[in-house]
Amino acid sequence: MPVKVYAYQRGASAVEEHPLDAVPQLVARDDMVLWLDLCGRDGDAVQDGLLSTVFKIHPLVLEDMFQDAPQPKVEDFDDYLYIVVHGLDRQAEQPEHLETIELDVIIGPRWVITHHPTSLRSTESVESEIRKNPKLFAKGPSFIAHAMIDHLSDYYEPLMDRFDDEIEALEVAVLEDADRDPTHEIFALRRSLAKIKRVASHQREVVQRLARGEFDHIDESALPFYRDVADHFVRVVDLAESCRELLGSIFETYRSVQSHKLNEVMKVLTILSTVMLPLTFIAGIYGMNFEFMPELHWKHGYAFAIVLMAGTAAGLLAFFRRRRWL
Repeated sequence: MPVKVYAYQRGASAVEEHPLDAVPQLVARDDMVLWLDLCGRDGDAVQDGLLSTVFKIHPLVLEDMFQDAPQPKVEDFDDYLYIVVHGLDRQAEQPEHLETIELDVIIGPRWVITHHPTSLRSTESVESEIRKNPKLFAKGPSFIAHAMIDHLSDYYEPLMDRFDDEIEALEVAVLEDADRDPTHEIFALRRSLAKIKRVASHQREVVQRLARGEFDHIDESALPFYRDVADHFVRVVDLAESCRELLGSIFETYRSVQSHKLNEVMKVLTILSTVMLPLTFIAGIYGMNFEFMPELHWKHGYAFAIVLMAGTAAGLLAFFRRRRWL
């Protein structure tokens, strides 16, 4: 499992990266702020050698960390705060095929532990930030955790913009291309939006709890910054609901267009059936084999029957046109 260890000595001018075996000594120092970042699913060695012994992390928390947690949450322990949030997978971020990545954050007195099964842009952004400026570490663990959750939330709104673009394209296609069936695309987008709304709703509640000052591990000075992140997720939830309503309207529009097309087809077929009915009646009359029938031996009988049929059809069509049924 790839492990990165960043430590900052208070008053220093830079954040330094350390080997994993230096963690016990770094944790024991009161003047150090530590960030331990774990990437991958196999955490047995780290669990046994570090998390459970040095950081005293509860076994149930370790179990949740290295397994997929379906919902974001926050749990308060005596010595640390455990937070689960979900970021967007950069490899599967298309609106129709959306995937999320779990980010586990543990905030201690002078340290932060993060875990994610694959690479995550929010942690990479924080890494890049601390290499340039140690100010984030100087503020403390709650600000480090905020930076990760804040960067994670920043990728949701651009995704909602892509949803808007796809929905707009679908709306144009439904109105202009009547032969296209967008049902699969509509329901794929609705599934992704439902997932986004569910995750963002839970993350909004989690961050709102962090922003209300319920937990001692969140510095009071950091609360306004957490409120700002909570506002981001409020907007994401509202946008997701709006997009779902738009998709529902587009689907109803598509059904209306298809119903109109079906009505047009049925109208044409009904008119054809109506026109053919008297012609069939005339053909049936003249097709009877009675010996004494009018025009049976008349040399113009065939032409008379054809003209009669044509005149009947023309008269019916003219009647339909006058009534504006055609």
